[in-house]
Amino acid sequence: MRRYSQVWSLPSAPILLLAGFLGRLPVAMVPLALLLLVESRTGSYATAGLATAAYGLATAAVAPLLGRLADRIGPRPVLLVTGVTYPATLVGLLVILRAGTPDAVILAAAAVAGTAMPLISSTVRALWIRVSGEGPVLQSAYALDAICVECVFVLGPVLVAVFVTFTSPAVPVVLAAVLAVIGSVAVAASAPARAWRPAAGARPRAAGPLRSGGMRVLLASTAVVMFGLGCLEVAVPAYAEDGGLPAMSGVLLAVWALGSAAGGLWFGAQQLRMSLPRQYRWGLLAIAVGFAPLAVATDPWVLGALLFLGGTAIAPTVSVQNALVASMAPARATTEAFTWLTTVVFGASALGAAVAGVLVEQPEGIALALGLATASAFAAAGIASVAGRRLATALA
Repeated sequence: MRRYSQVWSLPSAPILLLAGFLGRLPVAMVPLALLLLVESRTGSYATAGLATAAYGLATAAVAPLLGRLADRIGPRPVLLVTGVTYPATLVGLLVILRAGTPDAVILAAAAVAGTAMPLISSTVRALWIRVSGEGPVLQSAYALDAICVECVFVLGPVLVAVFVTFTSPAVPVVLAAVLAVIGSVAVAASAPARAWRPAAGARPRAAGPLRSGGMRVLLASTAVVMFGLGCLEVAVPAYAEDGGLPAMSGVLLAVWALGSAAGGLWFGAQQLRMSLPRQYRWGLLAIAVGFAPLAVATDPWVLGALLFLGGTAIAPTVSVQNALVASMAPARATTEAFTWLTTVVFGASALGAAVAGVLVEQPEGIALALGLATASAFAAAGIASVAGRRLATALA
């Protein structure tokens, strides 16, 4: 735990962790609440999956633009503007859903909300470099950040499950709007955000961080594995509902994230001599192996146990991803590099959710969606293995 105490003692580390935690809770709450809310209004998992996909794809499309803007003018104005706009779009989405509007209007409103989501994760990860510098402490900071994210995905679905059980899926959306304001303002007010200045050197070209072959390999493999995670995020609630326990959907997702947090806690305390590209390849393979038994789970309780075990490789792999991005990103495009990772994560998982939303309404569709998630993880590990030399070259 000495490494974690070193991270916590860094200037502004507590605010980055705590404010980052609160501000990222909407990331775990809104997609699930939106999925359940749209399904309850329309009676269709396909429409609900499309709405979730529209939300995620819109976030993915706009994130690099906001990241590039943050690198040029600083993260504070970008966070403050989106921190106000995002809650307004969520409220508008709730009004549209309550009015019983056509599906096309619902999808458009979900997309508008996605475009305004504050880039708290990208900003916090970029600020960690300025707070801790490069080296083992930065890797521990990213491990702790990954654990924080997994805790978000533990608490977020549980909150949604509680509100769905006792009130309505609309309530966690309102809570997410409030948390987005708190997190955005707090991160924007932190000392490293206030002290932010553009890095010296020429402005990055149009392609920005994507000019790096290693970055492209990282993003490609991330896209494939995140497609599988998106499939799971729809298949797991559908599995719970099919088993007669719809309120358990949030609990299952939380157990999955809890397994990831446990794996991340162990990983962040280690001092591995293995190179980052090799750690990344092994992490993706471990995710794939963990997903493999899910399709044959006999009931939601067994699925929960398998999700916990399978999730233990996720946070370690995410922390290695962040360390790779920090190592490969141009000095004047650090936030943009992390937002490209955000783009891939949201875009690919949204596509996976849309595909799974269609699959789960078919006979044996839930098992098909779970199997597709496993196949995607193995494919991602294959990409990272075949093209791993580009990652190593980018870090040389």
